[in-house]
Amino acid sequence: MSDQGQDRGEPYLAVEKVTKLFGRFVALKDISFQAGRGEFLCILGPSGCGKTTILRILAGLEQQTSGRVLVQGKDISSLPVSKRQMGIVFQSYALFPNLTAEANIAYGLKSRGLSKGEIEKRVRDLIRLVGLEGTGHQYPAQLSGGQQQRVALARAIALSPQLLLLDEPLSALDAKVRVMLRAEIRQLQRQLGVTAIMVTHDQEEALTMADRILVMDRGKLVQDGTPWEIYEKPATPFVASFIGTMNFIKDIVKDSSETYRSGEIYLQVMASDDLPVGSKATIAIRPEEVMIGPDARDGTNRIPGRVRRVEYRGSQYRVHLTLPLGQGERTVIEADLPAERIRRLSLRENMEIGVHFPPERLRVYAA
Repeated sequence: MSDQGQDRGEPYLAVEKVTKLFGRFVALKDISFQAGRGEFLCILGPSGCGKTTILRILAGLEQQTSGRVLVQGKDISSLPVSKRQMGIVFQSYALFPNLTAEANIAYGLKSRGLSKGEIEKRVRDLIRLVGLEGTGHQYPAQLSGGQQQRVALARAIALSPQLLLLDEPLSALDAKVRVMLRAEIRQLQRQLGVTAIMVTHDQEEALTMADRILVMDRGKLVQDGTPWEIYEKPATPFVASFIGTMNFIKDIVKDSSETYRSGEIYLQVMASDDLPVGSKATIAIRPEEVMIGPDARDGTNRIPGRVRRVEYRGSQYRVHLTLPLGQGERTVIEADLPAERIRRLSLRENMEIGVHFPPERLRVYAA
């Protein structure tokens, strides 16, 4: 697992070999990871992968079958929710509909023995912090989705939690509000210096907000790394396909230490791997890394291709190409090109054109 970009020393949060069973179903299997003080972690994965179960175990809403959760070296695995000092923001906001925004934020503060004046000051500060000035006396039904989520966020941080837990907090919002709020949440988390763990299935959300991303697949942690590492060096084909778009070229045979063969076509690869010569592999490359043009017919990693379809995507186009790799001309790959490049090439369906795979951009996975 990667600790790049963080010199954390003693971890603020440590999850050690956590397993969770629901009857015979294994929801989580031997999950371990750490987070430093003030770090923002995103747990990313498809529905049913176990990411929300991790968050519920951290919060104390679920009890793990085995393993431990430690905060600042203290085992909190058996502590109830009320003793864990966690701030939780749910996807559904979970606001009290009969309380104003101010009263929702103040709800948890009343159990702390603070005076009325102290609570009012704290609420005013929080409302200003999350940008809700002028809405404190309104009820949830009178607020927009983005405003309701700000109230939920203010309520979660009101008690100065040890950890801020975010359970897909933006998924119920429209696209523009989501983009705006994710920047605000990230800025607020940095300003407060609180350690945050966010669950999401949105890869763009994870890439733009996280210091580190934990990728989950069927109850297992399959990669832990910075956003750059997760995107540029995906550990498995699942990670490669889940984060962004990836072309996979199958039925490739390793011919030498740096060369792979498909029929009469040879591909040079700069990525290191432990596969023995003669073994089958899958080679992967992202659409934005594929180069096409009239001069890409011959030479190293230059393959004759045929345009199958061209899709307009605003500032860029996605080009679908068939290549004589694998079993005949059946391999279909995608290439992303700027609109200006498409116009210069005058691309059209069934047009033959050269395709180039830069050797340093190819990734290799065992078949």
